[in-house]
Amino acid sequence: MQARNVEEDVDLSHRTVLVTGGGSGLGRELAVEFAGAGASVHICGRRREPLDTLAAGHDTITAHQLDVTDEGATETMFDAIGPVEIVIANAGIAGSAPLHRTTSEMWHQMMAVNLTGCFLTFRAGLQRLRAAKAEWGRLIAISSTTGLSGHKYASAYSASKHGVNGLVRSAAAELAGSGITANALCPGYLDTEMTARSIDNIIAKTGKSRQEAVDILAGMSPLGRLITPDEVCKAALWLCGPGSDAVNGQTIAINGGER
Repeated sequence: MQARNVEEDVDLSHRTVLVTGGGSGLGRELAVEFAGAGASVHICGRRREPLDTLAAGHDTITAHQLDVTDEGATETMFDAIGPVEIVIANAGIAGSAPLHRTTSEMWHQMMAVNLTGCFLTFRAGLQRLRAAKAEWGRLIAISSTTGLSGHKYASAYSASKHGVNGLVRSAAAELAGSGITANALCPGYLDTEMTARSIDNIIAKTGKSRQEAVDILAGMSPLGRLITPDEVCKAALWLCGPGSDAVNGQTIAINGGER
């Protein structure tokens, strides 16, 4: 029997999608993947240039400049877009430091972007789905395996992602039976620009070679490699496809196993 691709089963030609942090890294890949499944995709982020570059190459992708920590601007953007059936809260930042050297600035910035940004995005999207009396919708948070367990030198980041997972579980409890679901995807270290910056940080602080720094992060997955954006995109599409209605309140690890 020939294996089927996720895209063959997921037709989103009648759906509208929002991807925050959609100009680069995983967000960019999510936007392209969902556009490829037929959806009308809106992307947003703080930097205008990468958003416009991506949108220019795809007829069904529209760019919006947005800081997800700005409550008023988030509301205004959702008003401009209209009802969005699939809301993907992907925008995030990362940073590392031992707890005793974690500054208040780092802590508050992590919480603002990773947790409050997800909250504002989900709330605005859900309010409009409720107002439209939608019988189907998907709230998907891009979290992290650090939101499932504690990692050294990542107290602020880990706490923010634990918060995201708690937000998802609480939202799911409220939404059960409504046709709208809330779930979190929790990948390990991804082969993206954000991880490249983490690798640079390891090199700068430890003097290790680039390959040694890569191996440190890759070793955190039982697979012994970085997770690909495509693996996360396929999981996100699956959450929007046939048979996913009962998947609600889940924090789905994408890391090849527990480590």
